[in-house]
Amino acid sequence: MNIIWGLIIAMVGALFITWGHTKSDFGLYRLLVARSRVLWGDRVHGFYQIAGALMIIAGAATALTG
Repeated sequence: MNIIWGLIIAMVGALFITWGHTKSDFGLYRLLVARSRVLWGDRVHGFYQIAGALMIIAGAATALTG
């Protein structure tokens, strides 16, 4: 079961990297960006790229422990 959760976490991380790189207009991403812009300002897309990379690492670790 950990393998499935690890893959899901890694896929969401990959989406964050893609959305952050393209500055996507997808509704969920726009909502997240609007809430995060208060803290991160114009660097919000870079923040989501780094958060996505960390999610991929965490997903891989979760998948490998199961």
